[in-house]
Amino acid sequence: MKTVKDLIDEGVAGRRVFVRADLNVPLDGARITDDGRIRAALPTIQALARAGAKVVVAAHLGRPKGEPEPKFSLAPVATRLGELLGAPVALATDVVGDSAVSTVASLPDGAVALLENVRFEPGETSKDAAERAALADRYAALADVFVSDGFGVVHRKQASVYDIAAKLPAYAGGLVLAEVEVLRQLAGEPKRPYVVALGGSKVSDKLAVIETLLPKVDAILVGGGMCFTFLAAEGLGVGDSLLESDMIDTCKRLLAENPGKILLPADVVIADDFSAEANTQTVLVANIREGWKGLDIGPITVDRYTEVIAGAGTIFWNGPMGVFELAPFAEGTRGVAQAIVDSPAYSVVGGGDSAAAVRLLGLPEDGFSHISTGGGASLEYLEGKDLPGVAVLEG
Repeated sequence: MKTVKDLIDEGVAGRRVFVRADLNVPLDGARITDDGRIRAALPTIQALARAGAKVVVAAHLGRPKGEPEPKFSLAPVATRLGELLGAPVALATDVVGDSAVSTVASLPDGAVALLENVRFEPGETSKDAAERAALADRYAALADVFVSDGFGVVHRKQASVYDIAAKLPAYAGGLVLAEVEVLRQLAGEPKRPYVVALGGSKVSDKLAVIETLLPKVDAILVGGGMCFTFLAAEGLGVGDSLLESDMIDTCKRLLAENPGKILLPADVVIADDFSAEANTQTVLVANIREGWKGLDIGPITVDRYTEVIAGAGTIFWNGPMGVFELAPFAEGTRGVAQAIVDSPAYSVVGGGDSAAAVRLLGLPEDGFSHISTGGGASLEYLEGKDLPGVAVLEG
């Protein structure tokens, strides 16, 4: 595939470059609580601007229903992007309307503009290819070339990710290239032992990646809400913990077919309520009380998982070990993450909540070999699925 470096080498001064970025950051009102995705988008945007391009950035925020919703405006993102770039970023008040057209038309060489949330347009996420293509035509009218650098959305067949690549000369941004290269290493011949730390709430959300990874890895360390369905499959009571009853037989099968490869918690932190003020206890998994729910792995489990991680050659971590956003249930995630930081292994954080936990818990980002910006895209790649936004760049 052609890269943004190729584009700059060809000469980009004065050309309008449509950059699809992933700027879907968490907000508390209008305050950005984690700007990691904005910072990850900077290198490609800066490289194009320094080369004299007119950079037109497109992104989404949240899940609006195909029409403008003020709470999903990219205005806070434009402000933060401008702060990080050290130059103002013009924000169009629409996606492809009069404001977008005039904002792009008045953009000087080397400057950056941001279109409003692309998901304010119903065609962006439409299942109707013709509707998406019509919107992609309007995107293309705003630019001369297209750069795909939003790895967190390349698993979506959407107008600003997929269809626009058929309308303009298309290039892969540095972030997309880096992410794909890392995942190819994991899917190829990673250094062994290959250990996966897998959390999150539901087995059903991770079943495909578990099934795909099991023949390739040496150990899967299970945490998060999903561990309780596995524990139930071993005949243990899990109180009021999150449980997918319809997945118990699947978990039994996975455990039986992969003896010793799927490691489960030995102890957990339980609470009588889902809140930071709840009463809590740390108990062995055989002693989870009725009426109480497990919200984190316990210290014995952290020690056991740390021992496995310390001997690993490659580590992939996707999904927190507990409800890390609440202080009483953050130590499991912190312990496992710190073990990965301390390990000399090649380590990849699989985006999403795991990447957010790294920053929220104050862990050193440079302690990991790579922190992905796209949890869903990372998992789908490792499941062996095609990523439409990457495949279209490969032609």
